[in-house]
Amino acid sequence: MSEFIQLHILASYPPSNLNRDDLGRPKTAVMGGTQRLRISSQSLKRAWRESDIFETALAGHIGIRTKEMGVYVYKALTTGCSLVDTIKNNAEMSEKSTPIPESKAKKYAQEIAGVFGKVKTAKKSKDEQGEETENDPFGDLKLEQLAHFSQEEISLIDSLLVKLAESGAAPAKEDLLLLREKHTAADIAMFGRMLASSPMYNTEAAVQVSHAITVHKVAVEDDYFTAVDDLNNGDDNSGAAHIGELEFASGLFYNYVCINRTLLEENLGGDKELVNKTLQALVEAAAKVAPTGKQNSFASRAYASYIMAEKGTQQPRSLSVAFLKALNGKDLLDESISALKGTNEKMESVYGKCSESNCEMNAHTGEGTLSGILDFVKA
Repeated sequence: MSEFIQLHILASYPPSNLNRDDLGRPKTAVMGGTQRLRISSQSLKRAWRESDIFETALAGHIGIRTKEMGVYVYKALTTGCSLVDTIKNNAEMSEKSTPIPESKAKKYAQEIAGVFGKVKTAKKSKDEQGEETENDPFGDLKLEQLAHFSQEEISLIDSLLVKLAESGAAPAKEDLLLLREKHTAADIAMFGRMLASSPMYNTEAAVQVSHAITVHKVAVEDDYFTAVDDLNNGDDNSGAAHIGELEFASGLFYNYVCINRTLLEENLGGDKELVNKTLQALVEAAAKVAPTGKQNSFASRAYASYIMAEKGTQQPRSLSVAFLKALNGKDLLDESISALKGTNEKMESVYGKCSESNCEMNAHTGEGTLSGILDFVKA
C-alpha cells in the first residue's frame, strides 16, 4: 500500500505575466463558469528544477534534459575533452583522451545518442548554385524528442568516450548498454521519464503537480508603455523611441501537489536519506520559488501564504472544489483558507478520514512554520 503526501498551497502574486500562452498573454482557464488565471504545472516544475534550492539540496542528483547530447558527445570526441566539461562549456584538452577524427566522431555520437531516442535525419536545402547544403551541421546528432539523462548515465557515456579515444575502435554492443534502471536522479524520480525507444527504462513519476489556478475571477489587463532615447535632446523629435504593450494580471492561486512517497523511494533505489532530501527540496521550492516569466518587468516573486500538508495511505484528492464558485470577498486570503479547511472537513464527514495526519503553515495569522512542514513530510 502506497503512502501519499499531499500539499495544498495558497500563494498570491501581484501584477505579473508568469506563464504566457502562444500570444504572450497570461495563461487562463474557465472554472465554475468564470475566467481564472493559470500557471501550468510544466512551468512550476521547470522553475523548481532550476532553482538554487534544488541545486544546493540535491547536488549530484539532478539530471539533464536535452535533445542535444549527441552534439556534446561529438564535441567531446573531436576535442579530447571530458563530456562533463564540454557540457559546462569550460572544456580543456585532456591528457588522458586523444581527439577522434570528425567522420568517426559523428558516427560514434549518433550511436550513443541513439541509445536514448531516435536521432533526427539531417535536413538539406539547395544554395544559389543548386548544391545541397545542410541547414544545421549538427542536425543529424540531435534527438527528435527531449531525453532525460541521469548523472550516472552521463558518467557512463564519459567513460565510454575515454575508451573509444584509447582504442580508436567503434563502440561494441555491450559498450552501448548505457541506460540504467537504478539511478539517483531525484528530478527523474519525481517527475518521471519516457524513452519511446527504450520503454523498459521509463520512470513513472512519483510527483503529480496541478495547474495553479486563481480562487477568484480574473480579467487580463493591458500595460501600454514607452521608452525614451537617452540621447534624444528633443530638437527633431520629442516622442518615444519605443512603444509597447504587455498584458498582465494578478491573483491568489491554489496549487495541489500529490507525492507517492512509496514510489519515490522505489525510484531512488530505497535510499531513504536521498528521499528525505528530495521531499524537503520539493516542498521548500513549492513554497518559495516563483516561475521566472517576466520577472524583470514585474518583480512578482512571492512565498506561499498558506500550506496544508497531509500524509496517509488513503486515495489522494484535490480540494480545488473549494473554489469552484469564485470568491469575491474583501479578504480573499482569509476566505480562501476558510474555504479550503471547510471543504476538507466536509469531505471527511462524508468519506471518513482522508489522511492519517496533517500539518499547517499559515503566514496570514503567523501560525506554524515552513521548517515544521519540512520535518512533517520527511518523518
